[in-house]
Amino acid sequence: MNIKEYIASGILELYIAGSLSEKENEEVHAAIQENPELLTEVLSIENAIVKLTAAASKKDASYLFTTIKREIDGKETKVVSISKPKNNWLQYTGWAASILIGSALIWSISKNNQLKEQIATEKEQLEEQIDKASNNLAEAEKLITIFRDKDIISVPLAGQKVSPNSYAKVYWDKKTNSIYLDAKGLPDPPKGKVYQVWSLKLSPLTPTSLGTIETFTADANKIFTIENTNDSEAFGITLEPAGGSESPTLEQLYTLGAVTAAP
Repeated sequence: MNIKEYIASGILELYIAGSLSEKENEEVHAAIQENPELLTEVLSIENAIVKLTAAASKKDASYLFTTIKREIDGKETKVVSISKPKNNWLQYTGWAASILIGSALIWSISKNNQLKEQIATEKEQLEEQIDKASNNLAEAEKLITIFRDKDIISVPLAGQKVSPNSYAKVYWDKKTNSIYLDAKGLPDPPKGKVYQVWSLKLSPLTPTSLGTIETFTADANKIFTIENTNDSEAFGITLEPAGGSESPTLEQLYTLGAVTAAP
């Protein structure tokens, strides 16, 4: 859009006066939102209308004539009217113009205030998005550092009979007694079900629950931090009723993987 040509077209004056169609009003409103220069021009036009309204409401022909005559003569001059008109149409026209312009001005100011409120709201939303993106970036950088740590134990979990295409991966940090579970390879659980993570000792088979993943569906990244103080030899993930189970439902074992290397 060529801003100068847009301003010169006179569409902003029509917008302020309320002479555009609803569609045209929406288009101009959108253009003002996208171009601060147009908003500045709108405010300038409104200011000019305020001054014009004030001038039109207080002056009529006799007032102007007397003032000019005084300026010429440099003294008070009495003006005698030969015939008094029945109606002072110039004054009435000025009043009508004032009312019309004033009404359009009030409407325009209302629209302008709405525009300012909308811009403020959008700015706040943008700041929140930027803040969220910054936090996500910081969290991603932290995870990359953890995953690249040479002391982190990486344990791939393969899909099992109930869901052969499923997969997950555990990153075990023994220094902090934490695991970072990348569960991107699991499908969303059915309604009323949750995934439950298990630490396993293999001989004899002894499962210890590490908790359920309650936020699985809502979490876009599907990376979860879980406390693990166990001397784990394997990890498994089962699908359980909401709230979890005391022992794993083996028929619903989705992924399983053994710890093959430990520092």
